[in-house]
Amino acid sequence: MGMSDVLPRNVGGRDRQLRFVAGTLLIVLGVAALVAGTGLGGTLAVMLAAGGAALLFNAVTQRCLMNRLLGIDTCGENC
Repeated sequence: MGMSDVLPRNVGGRDRQLRFVAGTLLIVLGVAALVAGTGLGGTLAVMLAAGGAALLFNAVTQRCLMNRLLGIDTCGENC
């Protein structure tokens, strides 16, 4: 049983592009906050980076469990 059997592609188009940009931005902000020791605190900085990594993972794999649970498919015919 492959990944496409369990969770078909459901992230595409502008949704995918937005996840790339937002994920990258959150990772950069989280890492910068950790390195700079800003007032965000270590836990929040790690949470930002982890959230960004999750969005980036969704964009790369074109799969999102939350989209599946909500019945959302932004892939269309292009996937």
